[in-house]
Amino acid sequence: MGRSAHSSGRGVPYFRHVKGLLIVNPRSGRGGPGPEELLAHARRLELDTHELRDGEDPAEVARASAAGALGIAGGDGSLAAVAGVALERDVPFVCVPFGTRNHFARDLGLDRDDPVGALRSFAGDERRIDVGRADERLFLNNVSLGVYARLVHRREHHRRRRETFARLRAWAALLTHRTPLGITIDGEPVQARIVLVANNAYALDLPSIGERERLDEGQLHVYVPGDERVGERFVVDAAAGRLEAAVDGEPAVLQTPIHFRIEPRALRVLVPR
Repeated sequence: MGRSAHSSGRGVPYFRHVKGLLIVNPRSGRGGPGPEELLAHARRLELDTHELRDGEDPAEVARASAAGALGIAGGDGSLAAVAGVALERDVPFVCVPFGTRNHFARDLGLDRDDPVGALRSFAGDERRIDVGRADERLFLNNVSLGVYARLVHRREHHRRRRETFARLRAWAALLTHRTPLGITIDGEPVQARIVLVANNAYALDLPSIGERERLDEGQLHVYVPGDERVGERFVVDAAAGRLEAAVDGEPAVLQTPIHFRIEPRALRVLVPR
């Protein structure tokens, strides 16, 4: 892309000829630099910038851009939409950690507490990593079904109603829910309250999620308590015809059967040198 760099005099490298777009989700921030500070740093790097407004679709913003690299500053739930557009257009994707947990940024090797430093990715090195699909919906981390998914749905419901102690209320609602999901995996009945379909292997102790050593293994890992299945494709079905899910931590309802598959090394990702 013909990049060169020199100091801006403010402690931030200044890269010329970087034709990139940074989308900032201001509702994802948690301490550290705020959206305006991050946007100012990005403009100093001659990046195009866009701050999301309420109800605005980051995928549509990315799709309307002709930038040669597409980035988003947000939490895990914000990333997949822009990554999907980058994959469609075969341009590099940039992750700037700006959320609460930032699991994808961690597994990519970024400093989760340094979103400004992650802007160097726009002039960085390219890697190819796997993406997962739940039918046509892209995910970078995992899709959870069952207890954790219900937690995410209830937490979002309480948040929208502005109730106090939303997280505690959500967990309390789940403590008495002991009914198995009633699903099958590749036609085999599974008696479990939680199922996790992961893009590459996690160090896992359900329901807690550890780190992934690789993002280019080319395998899905399906975790249920006491069992793990590894493969490139899985079909999850349920008699109810639909399942509450958490896709990269975001609430969703998926129609069954759900066809999970992995796309090895499909996504071009930029990381700092």
